[in-house]
Amino acid sequence: MNLSYFISSRTRVQQGSFSSAIHKIAVASIAIGLAAAIVSFLVFNGFEKTVKEKVFSFSAHLQVNQMSLSNSTEEPWFSTNIDLYNHPETFDNVAHVQEYAHKAGLIKGKQEVLGVVLKGVGRSFDQRRFQESMVEGSFINFSDSGYSREVVISRQIANKMNLAVGDRMIIHFFQNPPRFRNLKVSGIYETNLSDYYDSKIILGDIGLIRRLNDWPDSLAGGLQVYVKDDTRIDETVETIGERMDFDLLIEKTSDKFYQVFEWLQLISRQVKILLAIILIVVCVNMISVVLIMVMERTPMIGTLKALGAPNRLVRSVFIYQGIHLIVRGLVLGNVIGLGLCFLQYQFKIIKLNPHNYYMSYVPIGWDWLAVGLLNLLVFGTVALVLMLPSGFVSRINPIKAIRFD
Repeated sequence: MNLSYFISSRTRVQQGSFSSAIHKIAVASIAIGLAAAIVSFLVFNGFEKTVKEKVFSFSAHLQVNQMSLSNSTEEPWFSTNIDLYNHPETFDNVAHVQEYAHKAGLIKGKQEVLGVVLKGVGRSFDQRRFQESMVEGSFINFSDSGYSREVVISRQIANKMNLAVGDRMIIHFFQNPPRFRNLKVSGIYETNLSDYYDSKIILGDIGLIRRLNDWPDSLAGGLQVYVKDDTRIDETVETIGERMDFDLLIEKTSDKFYQVFEWLQLISRQVKILLAIILIVVCVNMISVVLIMVMERTPMIGTLKALGAPNRLVRSVFIYQGIHLIVRGLVLGNVIGLGLCFLQYQFKIIKLNPHNYYMSYVPIGWDWLAVGLLNLLVFGTVALVLMLPSGFVSRINPIKAIRFD
């Protein structure tokens, strides 16, 4: 048996003593620190996942358009008769490709007029990704012939124009000569990304836009590309660009909506700063605790040294005691942190203002790898720091230590 571990396990702390209180403070500091780190990382992971899913469900990971210097909301047409659209499986990391087009117009109600942009999508639109944003009704039923007269509007537009599922509305489109269409509301969506989608975007059949623009079925305003691994987007952009015409522009959604992604990066930096502060506080507490243990056990240290115990053995006794406190703190911290996250995940106790945070409650994104790495990071860092105060043992004179009171 390891002698230093044996001595450490037989060294008892009297309940109610000063050392007992110090040990409890050490365990509590580790537990609270780890719990705060777990909650922070899982909440951030939930924020990042929720926001990205909302953005990508609407705009995919990449967008391909005809290159143009115009600032119009309507894209210049280009032919979808390209390999990326016809044979997406031949492109590495490309999961799905869908066509789209935009058309500006006005919704005319009984008392109000609202400017909107009709986003035309086809049967290739990934409804599965968009389903989480649907709050009422159903998605567009595409017609086998002609085009569908159904649209999906946002809850914000529905409230402004006093519309509900099943109501009809008239949209006047900006073109020469002006045209209008009487359309039916089949569903209502809500992303809470008002500046980008909810305040102006209506989803409709791309066939309607093709009819208004006198386009054949082979033309669209652009393509949206979903990737399998979003960490390889730059590589995918390069691969697609090598097999496309020079007059087509590939744009990353993260660049187009850089404000949202910058906001996520800012939160990520704050979480990392919080983790660094937690580690510093926990390490300082553990150094203080080990120094107090060394001072309290000074006569024992003197006795062990007088019996011939090397400094390494005596130092290991206190390291084992410190590790024991760390493990207790980690177990308690996991219980508190994961327990709080579970309660929020199940009951959504903490609410948010969706106009400021893009969601109505604090989301939890489970990531067991991150939880495991946090445990290893706290354990490894604090255990390494224990070497500093335990090194004080080598300076203790055994004769003075035995007489120490």
